[in-house]
Amino acid sequence: MRTLAALSAAVVLASCSSMPSLNPFDWWSSGSGPKPTELPPLANAPSVRVLWSASIGGADAFFFSPVAADDGVYAAARDGSVARFDAGTGQVRWRVSVGKRLSAGVGSDGSLVVVATEEGEVFALEAKDGKVRWRARASSEVLAPPAVGGDLVLVRSADSRIFAFGAVDGKRRWVFQRAAAPLIVRSPAGVTVHEKLAYAGFSGGKLVAIALSNGAMRWEATVAVPKGATELERVADIMGSPIAQGREVCAAAYQGRVACYDAQSGNQQWARDMSTLTGVSVDARYAFVSDDRGAVHALDRSNGRSVWKQDKLANRRLSLPLPLGNEVVLGDLQGYVHFLSRDGGAFVARLATDGSAVLAPPLRLPTGLLMQTRNGGLYALSLK
Repeated sequence: MRTLAALSAAVVLASCSSMPSLNPFDWWSSGSGPKPTELPPLANAPSVRVLWSASIGGADAFFFSPVAADDGVYAAARDGSVARFDAGTGQVRWRVSVGKRLSAGVGSDGSLVVVATEEGEVFALEAKDGKVRWRARASSEVLAPPAVGGDLVLVRSADSRIFAFGAVDGKRRWVFQRAAAPLIVRSPAGVTVHEKLAYAGFSGGKLVAIALSNGAMRWEATVAVPKGATELERVADIMGSPIAQGREVCAAAYQGRVACYDAQSGNQQWARDMSTLTGVSVDARYAFVSDDRGAVHALDRSNGRSVWKQDKLANRRLSLPLPLGNEVVLGDLQGYVHFLSRDGGAFVARLATDGSAVLAPPLRLPTGLLMQTRNGGLYALSLK
């Protein structure tokens, strides 16, 4: 109920919008949310190496996630900046401005780099030099990085539409639409492309599989059932992007559950009650979730049973965890990067960045990982 009470303030801020939404990220990072717990000291912790660092520009109230493709790292900022960095050295290969203030990015397949604005404008740039290949438009604000795959660019707009544009020419191929709930969480809920399907979550706890060929829905599953006496209590949106690996796709909902399904049929394999603002990640053995109170969970990927829980990061507004070898890595609202033991959840190491929130999911690199802060800092890190 502490979370619900804090979220109610965000409803007032969104009341003038045509689509009422909650934005829990702003009040947490501004200090109006619950006080973050003090970090426990680490004894004999290994040093985290900063392989390279760079700056792309601030995010303001939006969320920008870097993406790696081939030997490049692509990043974007609120002021319209888009850049390509060498993944190994951090050297800038090119940097351009699209001339508009951005609200989402980056999506890339190594050939195309895609970003979008709060007016629904979509810019597709050449990965080799940053020149604009085409422009298109969605119906409303875009908050999540576009997905590029299957010769398509998929853009999720805030009014519960997914637009498929041709990667080569930007022409609209199809539009998938769902009815939105009366109240939604304003978050970067994206689209995942896996083989011949796209997976996306919607309000009301729904996960859908969409055929890339024509935009038809293949199946729908209920990750969470809205519950409660008020609209605020019944918010059960899918958070983050679904994660697809092998024959399985997993998703997680705010005030709901984390669940995994057969990727082709939509048959549920397991589900676990849990509330998150960032979604779920997986490796070969475990599913990892940062819940909305700041605890990190490792679940057995075969049945959803709890393996471990790390609860000493309460109210620190954690990012999506990234499993990376023997560790799980995640950021927090004060700019710290935490390394936890993959098999036990114990603290392994910690690094302070620029003091601004690390909300974007960590990005895997060949030599380690990359974090992007809200102030636009890019940090390539390694424990080795």
